Amino acid sequence: MDYGKTGNPKKGSNAPRHAEHNAKGSRKNPYDKTADKSALLARMKAAAEAKAKG
Repeated sequence: MDYGKTGNPKKGSNAPRHAEHNAKGSRKNPYDKTADKSALLARMKAAAEAKAKG
């Protein structure tokens, strides 16, 4: 007899401990919002130019 299969089924234990404050699909970070990367691109270009100059 398989005693491991007796009793109530175990509850799932793969749930996160807490919800992230900026989780995808939340009010602060909706699914249809896209990140604006123009500022990041400008910083990266400036850093590359500064590195190339000296």
